[in-house]
Amino acid sequence: MAFVDLSFSEELERFGVSTTLDCFNCGTCAAICPLIYEHFPRRMVRYAQIGARDRILENGVELWRCLHCGLCTQTCPREADPGELILGLRRYVLHHWRRDGHVPS
Repeated sequence: MAFVDLSFSEELERFGVSTTLDCFNCGTCAAICPLIYEHFPRRMVRYAQIGARDRILENGVELWRCLHCGLCTQTCPREADPGELILGLRRYVLHHWRRDGHVPS
């Protein structure tokens, strides 16, 4: 079960993310993403928006699938910069993996 924490977007600002809540989850990023992998990056953006820290950390390895090609950012109608959000989530996950001694499998 994920707990909703709307203040998580403020925490992500420490990791270089300032547009977490700008996305309205239209799915354009997932439609244009060359990975076409289970609604990536849309799902991770939604996890960040609702503050589902546990889900982000559980699925953190998925963040490294991103090629950072920029297609999601170029096509986002809200200019929410999903590619930068993914990079910020990578920094967030690395911070927690290092702090907690967790090594992803």
